[in-house]
Amino acid sequence: MTGWQRVKVVGNFLNLSTLAGLLVGVIGRASFSRGPRGLFFANGYKVKFPVASAFTIGNVVLSKHERAYFDDDALVRHEERHSWQYFCLIGLLLWPLYVVGVVVSWCLTGDPASRNPFERLAGLKDGGYVERPIQPFSQTLSQTLSVLRSRPKAP
Repeated sequence: MTGWQRVKVVGNFLNLSTLAGLLVGVIGRASFSRGPRGLFFANGYKVKFPVASAFTIGNVVLSKHERAYFDDDALVRHEERHSWQYFCLIGLLLWPLYVVGVVVSWCLTGDPASRNPFERLAGLKDGGYVERPIQPFSQTLSQTLSVLRSRPKAP
């Protein structure tokens, strides 16, 4: 671990984002292990929200998958960049800003990540995202309504 990564570990502990990540992992009944670059992995996360394959809170990377899922160096780099975002944005302040990024990206592309500045700065490709082109909002709305209509209705 580099000196700057150590600074990030301490900073994300002090800004409470890593503690929040650990709490979310405990609530999600995840199993914890140490990862590289000052990260902690929380695998086997059982809560259905968020729907992402992996997500980061502070220095904790949570996933529904097994530990081997993080053998992908590009994915780990992507999630580490998110941990730097928590450090730079003073912890949990990232959450409302990230939600704004999701909404803007969805409005522009119909996809929550393509134009989300936090995902773009973390590396879309490294995170397994595909960059979608900007499209008219009417097309985004039409696509969303079509998906909602095709979902099975609850009994």
